[in-house]
This record gives sequence, C-alpha cells and structure tokens, in this order.
Amino acid sequence: MSTPTGPANGLPVRMPRPRPSGRHRRPDPAAAPEGAPALVLAVPGAPSAAIRSLAEELVSIARSELPGLEAAIGFVDGDGEEYPTLAGVLTAAAELREERYRIAVAAGREVGAPEGPAAIVVPLLAGPDSAVMRQIRQAVMDSGNTAELTDVLGPHPLLAEALHVRLSEAGLARADRARLFTVATAADGIVLATVGGEEAVQAAGITGMLLAARLAVPVMAAALDQEGSIASVAEQLREAGAVQLALAPYLIGPELAEGLLDEASKEAGCPAAEALGAYPAIGKLVLSQYAAVLGLPQQGAAPAH
Repeated sequence: MSTPTGPANGLPVRMPRPRPSGRHRRPDPAAAPEGAPALVLAVPGAPSAAIRSLAEELVSIARSELPGLEAAIGFVDGDGEEYPTLAGVLTAAAELREERYRIAVAAGREVGAPEGPAAIVVPLLAGPDSAVMRQIRQAVMDSGNTAELTDVLGPHPLLAEALHVRLSEAGLARADRARLFTVATAADGIVLATVGGEEAVQAAGITGMLLAARLAVPVMAAALDQEGSIASVAEQLREAGAVQLALAPYLIGPELAEGLLDEASKEAGCPAAEALGAYPAIGKLVLSQYAAVLGLPQQGAAPAH
C-alpha cells in the first residue's frame, strides 16, 4: 500500500518509481501535461480508514500509469477534517492553480491565464447511482463550477475481469476456463449484485454478459437496495437449472453499506465474493476517464459506454 505524500492542501504529488531496464520492459508511459487539471476521485459512502486506504491505492495506480499526475481524494460524505469533503478538495484545486499562476507571473514567466477545469472529478462507482451522482454534481457546483465531472467506470470488460478474479479468489469460479482442473465449489449461476436501482441493474447486466462469456454460466443482475430483488433473481437462476449459485458484488466497496452483502448472501442462499476493491484495473479505469476528458492517449482501458 502506498501512501501519497505532499502538501497539506489535499493535492499530493507522488514521484514515479524507478522503472526497470532491459529490452523487455514496458515503454515509459506518457507524462501528465504541464498545468493539467488535478484528478479528483469522488468517494461515496461513509468514510473510514479502510475506504481511504482503498482510494489511496487506486490513486497510486493511476499515478503509476501517468507520471506527474496530480491527484486527490474527496469524500462525498466527508467531515472536512479527517476526511476532506469533495467540495473542499475542488476549491483547493482551483485555489492552487490560481496561486501557481500568480507565482509564475511574479517570477517573470510568460504564462497564460488558467483556462478550462482546475480538476476532473471521477466518481468511484462501477455503475450509475442517481442519488450519489446528484451529491457529486452539487459538490461541483458548491466549489464554483471549476471542475468537470466524468461518467462512472462501467460497464467495461475490465470490470468483468475483476469480477471473475474476485469469484475465483473466493473459490466460486475457475481462474481460467482453459485449464483442465475444476473447482469443486464453482458456481453454475451468478447473481450480480449492485446498488442504484433499476438503472444500475440494467447497466450491470451489460458487464454481466461479459462475465457470463468468461465463465460460461448464466449471470443475472439484481439490486441490493430493492427489496426482494436478490431473492427473485436467485429463484430465476434456480428455475433455469442452476444448482450452485454465487453472489458477485458489482461494487467497488465504499458504496456498499455495512452488512448489506451478508444479508443479500443469506437472502440468495449462496456464498458471496468480495467487492472489487483496489483491483489494478479499477485504477486504470479511473485514469481512463480522466484521460478521455483531456484527449490523452489511452493505455488499454478506454471507456466502453
């Protein structure tokens, strides 16, 4: 786990790690353009030390992909102290940009006045959640509209990959369809659990089709925040012939209320995998949304909306 370090204004700068030499190493990634807006990760849900660590890890992944990237974490339900609010972080980003401009002018440098957004806000959501997105848009307005808001991270093939990995880690799916060994507890039907109502269920279903293709088993999406949705989908899968179900959270983690996944697992009568968490592809998708706004080259994680 890497911890960002830097000034106390919530906009740390992490120095890139030395890259290994040799003709088989990856090419050096492009650096962030000078004066580029800060990437601000909008983290939903009740803040905690564990959620902050997860967000920091995802930001670290994004920085490793784009050296020189300025990034910060803003909590949608932050307290303004231990957990900085999203609006506060956005205000700080705008003030820092203005301060740098004044310093450059005072130093005699020929620089143009700041233009465009001071920050690009990326919601830490796998799928749509209208209630959370309203909060994020309000924070952008409260900060003086100096930021631009991207879409959520999914649907995307990399999220299907992450779901597959989490299921395999829980012993609920084979790690690789091409391998000859079997997993005794492998599920023959997947309940893809999300939050955000019917819109979120429909969006999760797109990634669910990609997951079904990877696992060669039926996958159906259900809403954790709609009463009876999980049980209904589990019953549909069983009626279709599935015997051994598994619950796969189509959630990164912060948006998942405590105890909700355990309740859903009992409701469906099956074991559950872990939330997606700080899977490396999530950090790459965060950067991909940021890069798309600036028109920067994508490195294998272009949005698929």
